[in-house]
Amino acid sequence: MSVNFQVVPHSAAVHERFAHAIADEIHSNNLAGKPTRLILPVGPIAHYPLLAQLCNKQHISWRDVRFTIMDEYLDWTGRPIPAEHPLSFVGFMRQFIGTLDSELQPPVDGWVWPDPFEINRVAEFIADIGGIDTCYGGIGVHGHVAFNEPVRNRFWSITDDQFRASPTRVVTLAPETIVMNATRATGGSFDTFPPLAVTIGMRDILEAVRIRLFCDGGVWQQEAVARAVCGPSHQDYPVSLLRHHRDVTVCADRVSAAGAIAAGAIPTPENR
Repeated sequence: MSVNFQVVPHSAAVHERFAHAIADEIHSNNLAGKPTRLILPVGPIAHYPLLAQLCNKQHISWRDVRFTIMDEYLDWTGRPIPAEHPLSFVGFMRQFIGTLDSELQPPVDGWVWPDPFEINRVAEFIADIGGIDTCYGGIGVHGHVAFNEPVRNRFWSITDDQFRASPTRVVTLAPETIVMNATRATGGSFDTFPPLAVTIGMRDILEAVRIRLFCDGGVWQQEAVARAVCGPSHQDYPVSLLRHHRDVTVCADRVSAAGAIAAGAIPTPENR
């Protein structure tokens, strides 16, 4: 299967499409009397304020939304950082939920997150709700989706099929990820940045009915976005493994999409 690629003029347009995609999906399911079952990222995050505004303005209820976030940072001992920590994904999502009008908020047991001490929690939650409709996310600097980073070890390796089947697990963050995320989040304070994370596996992402990725990273994201649509499909750039999924769309601004455009993998925006 090929990846559907959408190029928009700038990052603000990416955020707008991201917010509307989630709001429209929830609204449509609410009208049909169906639950909405999602995987949501905390990174990208720029769309969340707009998403809250849309839901509050249009009175889009999250009461029948069930979702899991993708991951959480762990400290050097493998324990989750506190929700009060400025980098906590759980803390961020709680703040986002708090920006929804009280009558629109999901129930407290309507969402979960990966936990290293309850490693099967996400898989069991997904099974209980009957699967995932849409996995929303972004693409990391070397093509990771969630924290499914390339597996590189001098003593052992895994096959691409094993990587695709990976469940929720604890990961050591790659140096590239720490440098990029610390630069963007803490002004380059690498020594205070969490070195580990717990992440939803590729298995649960690939089992979603739809996958929607939104990219506004600019220059640093060009190679990763290009690898989503061209080049070898291999765990060296994990996003490339999503090409075989039945329904994948990548939305990127022109700068982030420049590598894919230059490679001739997608038409230039002017020719679309």
